[in-house]
Amino acid sequence: MSKYVLGIDQSTQGTKAILFDEKGALLARADRPHRQIVNDLGWVEHDPEEIYGNVVATVADVVAKAGVDKGDIACVGISNQRETSLVWGADGTPCHNAIVWQDARAKDVCERVAAAGMADAVRERSGIRLSPYFPAAKLAWICENVDGVASGLRRGGLRLGTVDAYLVYRLTHGKSYKTDYSNASRTELFDIHTLTWDEELCDAFGIPVAALPEVCDSDALFGVTDFEGYLDAPIPIHAVMGDSHGALFGQGCLRPGMVKATYGTGSSVMMNVGESPVTSDSGLVSSLAWKLGGKVSYVLEGNINYTGAVVTWLKDDVGLVKSVGETEELARAASESDQSYLVPAFSGLGAPYWDSAAVGVLYGMTRTTHRAEIVRAALDSIGYQITDVLRAMERDSDVSLGELRVDGGPTHNGYLMQFQSDIARVPVAVSPTEELSGMGTAYAAGCGMGIYDADRLFDGVERRVFRPERDEAWSRRKYDGWRRAVSKALSETKERS
Repeated sequence: MSKYVLGIDQSTQGTKAILFDEKGALLARADRPHRQIVNDLGWVEHDPEEIYGNVVATVADVVAKAGVDKGDIACVGISNQRETSLVWGADGTPCHNAIVWQDARAKDVCERVAAAGMADAVRERSGIRLSPYFPAAKLAWICENVDGVASGLRRGGLRLGTVDAYLVYRLTHGKSYKTDYSNASRTELFDIHTLTWDEELCDAFGIPVAALPEVCDSDALFGVTDFEGYLDAPIPIHAVMGDSHGALFGQGCLRPGMVKATYGTGSSVMMNVGESPVTSDSGLVSSLAWKLGGKVSYVLEGNINYTGAVVTWLKDDVGLVKSVGETEELARAASESDQSYLVPAFSGLGAPYWDSAAVGVLYGMTRTTHRAEIVRAALDSIGYQITDVLRAMERDSDVSLGELRVDGGPTHNGYLMQFQSDIARVPVAVSPTEELSGMGTAYAAGCGMGIYDADRLFDGVERRVFRPERDEAWSRRKYDGWRRAVSKALSETKERS
C-alpha cells in the first residue's frame, strides 16, 4: 500500500498543504490565503481562528487535488511563520489576534529590558540581539495590554507561544502543548547553549516559564490528529520546524558551510554551522537549525523584513505594476545610467542593521528615473539586502561561500536571480521546487516514520544556476551606492531621535 506524507506550511501570506509520495515526489499542493490585518500605526496581525480553519481546509483540498485515498496518509509535518506570536486559553480560544513577526509595536518593551541591563544576557544566552521582531517582546506586549491576559496567567489557564505550538495544540484538541528546538531558539527566551527555557530571560520579559510549551526534537512525535474528523483515523504529527529551518532541510543544506536564502514576504538567509554555535559580531543571530535524531545543529541567520513584500508594495500600494510578472520586463527595460536605490525600511531594517526606527528611502533619483527605474530599484533592493547578510556570514564564519541555494516565489524572476549572483559574486542555485518549507518538514516527518532515507532524498535534484556575469568593478560600484542609500535611512533615524 502506498504511503503518503503530508506537509503543512503555515506562512505569513497563507497556508499551503502539500502531499508527497513514498519516494518524496510532490503530488499536489493546495493554498488558502488569510487576511493581513494592518492598522494606521503599522501594526500587523493575523486571525488565529482563520489560520486554523485554513489548515484543516487545505488538507481536504490537497487530498482532493491529488486524488488519493486519504486513508493512505501516513504522517504530517508542520512548518510555520516563526516569530508570529499569540496567547490562547485552555480550550484553544485565542485571547487576541496573533502579532506578526513584521510588527514592531513592542519596541518599548525592548527598551525597558535594555534599561534593566539585560540586553547582553539576551544576546549571549539566546544568540539573538534584543529586538521587537522576536516573540519575547511581542508576548510581553500581549500580557501587558490585552484585557484578561495578566489575570489569566496568574490563574495558570493560558498558553503562550508561536504558531506551531498553537496549531499542534488545536490539532490535538489540547492534548499536546509542544514546540520544537528551531522555534524555541527564535523566541529570545531559550538558552541555545543549555537547550532550556531560561528563567532569568523569561522574568525580564514577564513571561512565566510554566506557560511556555514543552520543547521537543524537531522530528519527535508531537501528537496525533484527524484534522477535525476529516481523516477516518488520526495520523502522527511527526515533525515541526520554523519555515526557514524547514527550507534549510528541504534544500539539502545538511552540512556545515551550506547556505540557503528563502525569498518570501521577508527573507531568511541561513548557514548551517554544525554542532556548535557561532557568535556573530556582524549583526547576525545564532539559532538552532533543528534537533534531528537526537543531534543538534546550529545556524547563523540574517532576517530581512521586506523582500517579496517589496513587490507586493509595488503592485498593491503604489500601483506601479498590475502583476508580479511585469517586474522582470520593466527591470530589464530600465535605463542603465539611472542610479536610483530603494531602501525598503517600511518597518525598520533587520539584519545586519537592526534598526527598528529606520525609514524607507528612495535615493539617487534624477530626470531619468521613471516607472521602470523605480521597479528595478525595488527588485535590486532584495538582492542588496541578501548580499548584506551573506557578507556578514563570511566575516563571522571565516567561510567563503561556494554557492547560495534559493527558494520562494521571487526566485522565478530571472532578472533578480542574475542580479543576485552579480552583486553577491556567488553562484545562485534555484530550487526546482517552490514549497521548500513544507517539503522540508514533510521530509523530516517521513524520515521520522522510516518512510524516507535522508541520505538519499536529495540525490538527483537539478537546480537552475545563475553565475556572475558582470565584472567585480561593476558589482563594487553598485554595492557602494547601496551602502550610501542605507546610510540615509539610518541617519534619518538619528535625526529624529
